[in-house]
Amino acid sequence: MNSYLLWALIGYLSGSVMYAYWIPRLFCGVDTVQSSDDGNPGAANAFHLAGVPVGILALCCDLLKGAVPVYLAVRALGLGRPWFALVLVSPVAGHAFPALNGFRGGKAIAVSFGALLGLSPVLQPFLALAAAYLTFSLLFVVEPHLWRSVVTFCVFAMDNLFFAPCPAVGLGCVAISLLVMLRHGMAYRGERIRVSWLGRDRK
Repeated sequence: MNSYLLWALIGYLSGSVMYAYWIPRLFCGVDTVQSSDDGNPGAANAFHLAGVPVGILALCCDLLKGAVPVYLAVRALGLGRPWFALVLVSPVAGHAFPALNGFRGGKAIAVSFGALLGLSPVLQPFLALAAAYLTFSLLFVVEPHLWRSVVTFCVFAMDNLFFAPCPAVGLGCVAISLLVMLRHGMAYRGERIRVSWLGRDRK
């Protein structure tokens, strides 16, 4: 148990480093929190406010801060115990509620993908989340983006209740989904959900 808590702490601290805030600030003097409409220190705002190269760097760092601790923990602990769910969700918790930033974090999309990549070679959860995002971005288009993320992670959580590769991963994926949906709920400003087929509004 202590080993899982140690790796969960490592993952949380890794997730708490807000690269999409610090990288645009260091390279471009841009504050992604103060300058954005939603106040989110995430990769999307880094792209929008600081440009593509800085955005790509911030995105890669957000992916890696989730992937690296999970990947190393898989090698050290394996996936056989349900306690590994704490390790899997920890970078996402760190990004969404970072103690190093007064628990004011981001919406945790990129770091969620990163944590799932860290399960490699077990890539089923990563592919399931990517498929859900593509479905609700290109096929049944859900708008605005806040609702798209909520619907995506809701479907992702239900998928992992039944089809996760092992109990620890299933529990971790459900916990990740609940955290991301909670973080998006905190950013909700009364936007109404809209769904269209292939991006075309139905009459």
